[in-house]
Amino acid sequence: MLVTKSAPDFKAQAVMPDNSFKEISISDYKGKKVVLFFYPLDFTFVWPSELIAFDKRIKEFSKRNVQVLGCSVDSHFSHLRWKEMTVEKGGIGNVQYPLIADLDKSISRSYDVLLGTTPASVITDNDDIETSVGGGVALRGSFLIDEEGNVRHEIKNDLPLGRNIDEMLRLIDALDHHNKHGEVCPAGWTQGKTGMKPSDDGMRDYLKNNTDEL
Repeated sequence: MLVTKSAPDFKAQAVMPDNSFKEISISDYKGKKVVLFFYPLDFTFVWPSELIAFDKRIKEFSKRNVQVLGCSVDSHFSHLRWKEMTVEKGGIGNVQYPLIADLDKSISRSYDVLLGTTPASVITDNDDIETSVGGGVALRGSFLIDEEGNVRHEIKNDLPLGRNIDEMLRLIDALDHHNKHGEVCPAGWTQGKTGMKPSDDGMRDYLKNNTDEL
């Protein structure tokens, strides 16, 4: 488990929102929150819905000073080709956040989301497109990293189970509320609702007045 620990840093190629290639790392975004999410493979089913859902909410993440990063074991060339494919044809369209290439599986391994542990190798075809072979794929892991580079939330889903992107936004709001007001956020808390004072009296007062909403 990585919660409360420093997020493992890395350097890797990514396809950027403008479709250029760039080497990036988690430390590049220190001072901002980061949502790093993993998905198994490009050009497969189910995963496009999540990438598109993140993109549809990218303005909500941006106004919260959050950088979204996607990552799979595909190459940055594969990511670009998937972006260039329209949604109607099974692509993801021009999503506006970086997609990281984890060809050697080292990032997935460091975040403990790698499904399959056999050694991975990288091959290059006649078009110089790199493809990762062996070593498994990443589970659907999601990590919320704070401005200091510490992991504050993580969740890992098995391959058939899609994520709720709005839940990540709710957790970001909860962390911001705690940092601003010192209150903890109880079950089902959403922005604008009452928090709980972190004390015995605060707990009793909250439960007395809010039990019906739980």
